Amino acid sequence: MVVGIIPARYAATRLPGKPLIDLNGQTMVERVWRAAAASAAVDRVIVATDDQRIVDACASFGAEACMTDPDLPAGTDRCEAVVRALRLQPDIVINIQGDEPLLHPSILTQLVHALRGSNADVSTPVSRLLFADELDDAAVVKVARAADGHAVYFSRSPIPFSRDVDRAAWLQTRPYWRHIGIYAYTLQALRRHVSLPPSPLERAESLEQLRLLEAGARFACVETDHVLLSVDTPADADRVRAYLREHGL
Repeated sequence: MVVGIIPARYAATRLPGKPLIDLNGQTMVERVWRAAAASAAVDRVIVATDDQRIVDACASFGAEACMTDPDLPAGTDRCEAVVRALRLQPDIVINIQGDEPLLHPSILTQLVHALRGSNADVSTPVSRLLFADELDDAAVVKVARAADGHAVYFSRSPIPFSRDVDRAAWLQTRPYWRHIGIYAYTLQALRRHVSLPPSPLERAESLEQLRLLEAGARFACVETDHVLLSVDTPADADRVRAYLREHGL
């Protein structure tokens, strides 16, 4: 069984009420839920939230929602709390970011197939960096990959460092990969993540995926060329609205 869980906090610092903002006729949480529910590989989709307003909104479009402790530190902890509260026993749990309104169902399907077809503990999507200014943008998380496609390291810094190559030519000399923060966990890996304390590298980079990586877990990276625009600010929301209008979505 595959369960997709969408963490959706109401009290976002930069955009309060973010899951309920209108994006051309649908709230953001509805757009993410509909994409997740459309994946052929996902058996059940649950919104994990800390606010009754989100629960009520989910009920209006037929989504299942589960209340979780507002003091949980991160989305992964919220996912594990839902699994525990509902006494679920899935073989795979997907942590689906609630601020990815352009999510395509096929991404989740690919993550499930990649996890089942490998010895990885987690699968996660990546896409090619296309613009040089993204290399030094700390909000764009980069990942260095081994020959088999598994993650070697995640960082807010540009990795790898291309020594003796002009910085402007880095993207032309080798592929650089952006990490997209969606994770398909084996149930064991999810439980292991929440049982571990934050690791030194996780604290240094402020990237929770480094906790498991530093503990020896294997991350299978799944390449995608789907456009994803995460929403953290009002300007991000305006960009998504413009994209949706342009593409008739």
